[in-house]
Amino acid sequence: MNGKPILITGATGAVGPLVVRALYDAGYSIRTFSIDAQPPGMWPDDVDSQVGDITDLSAVSQAMMGIDIVIHMAALLHNVNPSPAMREKYEKINVNGTKIVVSAAQDAGVRSIILFSTIAVYGPSNGAVLKETSPVHPDTYYAQSKLAAEKIVLSAKDKNGNPVGTVLRFGAIYGSRIKGNYERLTHALLRNRFIPVGNGMNRRTLIYDKDVGYAVSRVLSSKDVAGRLYNVTDGRFYTMNEIINAICLALGRKPPKFSLPATPMRIAAGMLERTAAFFGFKMPISGEIIDKYVEDTAVDGSLFQIEVGFAPQFDLQAGWVDAVGEMRRNSRL
Repeated sequence: MNGKPILITGATGAVGPLVVRALYDAGYSIRTFSIDAQPPGMWPDDVDSQVGDITDLSAVSQAMMGIDIVIHMAALLHNVNPSPAMREKYEKINVNGTKIVVSAAQDAGVRSIILFSTIAVYGPSNGAVLKETSPVHPDTYYAQSKLAAEKIVLSAKDKNGNPVGTVLRFGAIYGSRIKGNYERLTHALLRNRFIPVGNGMNRRTLIYDKDVGYAVSRVLSSKDVAGRLYNVTDGRFYTMNEIINAICLALGRKPPKFSLPATPMRIAAGMLERTAAFFGFKMPISGEIIDKYVEDTAVDGSLFQIEVGFAPQFDLQAGWVDAVGEMRRNSRL
């Protein structure tokens, strides 16, 4: 194992085990810090697993002892239509939790802090291609809290005043363990219960979950990344039509033949949503969900590939074939 251990927060989440495995296989000593205990066999027995809350300064400080590098993944993720009360929870976990992690890391003399962030901080690209220098327009509680966390990490300094933080804005991560929109889309396509909305030419920026671990390992072996911010993607933009076709090919299904017009669907969904709310129900499809589905999001990840030497191992089709295969082996499809 290589030197002092790396601390990974939020390691029991959907992507965490892949990051742990990638760094373990690269020879690093790993300590994890998660709010949940890891299930048996999630990672090798000699990984130092600690259970705790990132909003608990005492627990974080204890986990930080003897640490050289922190990979901060722990966060409250995006929820569709969060209630106003959720803003406080995002602030507590994603913002104040990051403050605590950074403060404890600085007190412990940690050399590097790597934050998992998201391209959601940009908001829609509206036909443009977004780069690290593009303006940010976070339009959800989640994105707003992650942008605040970025500022905390990028302002972190060591005792000599040198920056220690690096921010990785990941594209939408998909894979066999990822829950959310792409999981629902995969199940719906498998059962032939999905009808696309819009013309399907709106773009998405993705990265396969196994490439996430590889990307982090590249950061650890790179110099001059302190104080830097990078978009991390598989290097391409995909239309929704291309994504649906790739999933269907992996599933052995034919893509849907028809689509529904976006504007009438958005209006209808909004009317049904308001009616359901009046009677105390919640619709499975909302105007916000349709807006997110037809949203255009094109983010350039070339700077990370050039400066860090990151070459994705999976393209869209290979990623979905691998993800669907794992989902079937693990009885998730």
